[in-house]
Amino acid sequence: MRTRDIGLVIMVVVVIGLLSCGKAEPPRPAASGPELYAYITRDNPYQKWQMWPGKAALYTGREPHGALLTTYVTDEVYVAVQDKKGSIPEGGIIIKENYMPDKTLAAVTVMYKAKGFDPPNNDWFWLKYEPDGRITDQGKVQMCIDCHRERRNNDFIYTSLLR
Repeated sequence: MRTRDIGLVIMVVVVIGLLSCGKAEPPRPAASGPELYAYITRDNPYQKWQMWPGKAALYTGREPHGALLTTYVTDEVYVAVQDKKGSIPEGGIIIKENYMPDKTLAAVTVMYKAKGFDPPNNDWFWLKYEPDGRITDQGKVQMCIDCHRERRNNDFIYTSLLR
């Protein structure tokens, strides 16, 4: 093989390698409302994530979340739910768009499994923000904990069984 041909082959392999490499996912944020909000809206936009296994957009919801819901999840949450792993792994994020009956977005609620954040409540960090991005609740939100505690044996999850 001639030197020119070898150079061409190497160049083709490099180009194919570069094209096949996706953009790496940014590291997960700290358990902080502003950092989590930036992560899910700017750094790794959640609308590009998968929806909860078996759920489509605008499925029937329940209070306090809204009449209609659309739920997005990170890959590890999707696998944990689909494979009935029993719990959501550390770093998992669940994002629920909460809609009114007329399909107007009312709020976005987020559950983020942050290691060491709140061990008695399975380390869930809670976030709620308005459609304009204004954060209204974050951290150890007692209302969220009190309601979801009823599902402690299902890792605080209502949407489907994890076992």
